[in-house]
Amino acid sequence: MTDANFRIEADHQQCNLVISGNWELGKSPDSSTLTAEIPEHTRKIDLVIRELGQWDSSLAIALLGIARWSKSNNIEFDISQVPQGLQQLLRLATDVPAYEPANETKPTSLRTLVKKSLTALGQEVQLTLTFIGDTTLALIRWLRGSAKTRRSDIFYFIQQAGPQALAIVTLISILVGMILAYLGSVQLRQLGAQVYVANLVSLGMVREMGALMTAVIMAGRTGAAYAAQLGTMQVNDEIDALKVMGIPSVEFLVLPRMLALVFVMPLLCIYADIIGMVGGAFTAANMDVSFTQYVLQTQDAVDWVDISTGIIKSIFFGVLIAIAGCQAGLQCGRNSNAVGMAATNAVVRAIVYLVVADAAFNILYDKLGI
Repeated sequence: MTDANFRIEADHQQCNLVISGNWELGKSPDSSTLTAEIPEHTRKIDLVIRELGQWDSSLAIALLGIARWSKSNNIEFDISQVPQGLQQLLRLATDVPAYEPANETKPTSLRTLVKKSLTALGQEVQLTLTFIGDTTLALIRWLRGSAKTRRSDIFYFIQQAGPQALAIVTLISILVGMILAYLGSVQLRQLGAQVYVANLVSLGMVREMGALMTAVIMAGRTGAAYAAQLGTMQVNDEIDALKVMGIPSVEFLVLPRMLALVFVMPLLCIYADIIGMVGGAFTAANMDVSFTQYVLQTQDAVDWVDISTGIIKSIFFGVLIAIAGCQAGLQCGRNSNAVGMAATNAVVRAIVYLVVADAAFNILYDKLGI
């Protein structure tokens, strides 16, 4: 068999592209060489391979180039005579278009823009409420003992979200405690009341910063991980496989992650409170406040009501982080870019949920006089 060769048999607006010889890498003409010989008036190209010998990927590359050139010039390219395997490769390469940025036309009026934004917001709220409802029903079934939630999964996610997060929680909490102490010392020094820096740090940590900073850390660490895990399962059709087997994805995938955060967040919140107070003690020591004075002042400033307010916040924060991360993962697309977007959306949603919920809790505590 001879080396790779081709010829054009033109007939009015139709031509035959006859492929012959052995098409091997380094010995075959490229697609531009083939398309240059096709007459300008051609409207259909029939590929003829009766004389084709051995071939490898060089033939597939050449035919792919011809297919794309034909499509851009509105020319029909018939590959019915091509071997079945090569046909599948060409269809796979040509049926899926290359990614192109969407060139959406801007709304012509403010009314159109507002309407479009409100519609998108309404759909997002509807999806979120539906997800919350499904999760609530799954939680009720779990409390009744009828949910398809494995206990081993709950312990696994507790370990993932709890002990493995202690290092970053420790670092952030001790720095937050030191920052609060330094900020308070600016005014307290002017009044000669440096000892009250313990009140500022302890109340700030147990009522606000301990729960909120821990939640923000977990949103960026655990919430994004949940979205990436479930998003990858969505890409690999694993979630669809669970549905085919009759296993609810909310009970099997979402509920263990949410329960793990609900169990872990209060403990991490208490730990962050203690570490933050220790950080404040380091700063207070530089303000001529002894450790004994600091501890006694902290005991007078903080009671169990203050501690419970932060713990209650942390429980709800854990639920919100799980909802944001798992919802973003389950609504993920079917490609790698969608997984990255799901992780980003999970963190953004979780932080928005946390800030809104924290403001709502503070207003509620104020109205209740807590």
